[in-house]
Amino acid sequence: MSEHSLELKGSLFPLSVLHCTDVSVSTLEPLLSAKLAQAPGFFYQAPIVLNLQDCQQVPDFVALKHLFVDLKLVLVGVTGASPTIKAAAQQAGLAALQAGKTTSAKTNEAPQAAVSPQQLAPSTMDSKIVEQTVRSGQQIYAKGADLIIKGAVGAGAEVIADGNIHIYGSLRGKAIAGASGDTSKRIYCFNMQAELISVAGNYWLSDSLQGEFWGKPACIKLQDDTLVISELV
Repeated sequence: MSEHSLELKGSLFPLSVLHCTDVSVSTLEPLLSAKLAQAPGFFYQAPIVLNLQDCQQVPDFVALKHLFVDLKLVLVGVTGASPTIKAAAQQAGLAALQAGKTTSAKTNEAPQAAVSPQQLAPSTMDSKIVEQTVRSGQQIYAKGADLIIKGAVGAGAEVIADGNIHIYGSLRGKAIAGASGDTSKRIYCFNMQAELISVAGNYWLSDSLQGEFWGKPACIKLQDDTLVISELV
């Protein structure tokens, strides 16, 4: 056997972290089902880590694994667990992960400087330009490129780009920038009313967006591993 036939390397992949004070199946099932219904298909087979920092009792990990399978999610492991809970998770075949930087989908943080409309110009990546409105049920993907939508993105529509996304109308559907994992990419739109926005696997749903910048020209980016939204001025 060749000495180079097997390689084991460290790498980083985006994982969704689920925060919930009660991780019993009876509590999680309706809450998760309702959340997944807000973005059908986006979380299909998504890898999930349970944050158990506030969990005092050992969860039924076998039942939880079955629940995640039923919901078409992949329960990868736990983080923030006590030694006892960590051992139980590992016994159930789950990974015990060290918590990284905390991210939040509860508040919208404004960066120190606003973004000017001139920054809506395409970056050095190739650009895919869509002249018309993207309607409900349509999906547009710009592979290895920025995506420029000259119309609107309707509710139920989905626009995805490995680069930045520029929307010169209303964003009422889903916009996913940095789809290949590039955390420097951004989403720009002239009327932000999105069902979902995502940059490099970090996402907010509509209920987290309905604040100060709802219905306004906005820019969404990652800053210190946290999604940040600011107004275009």
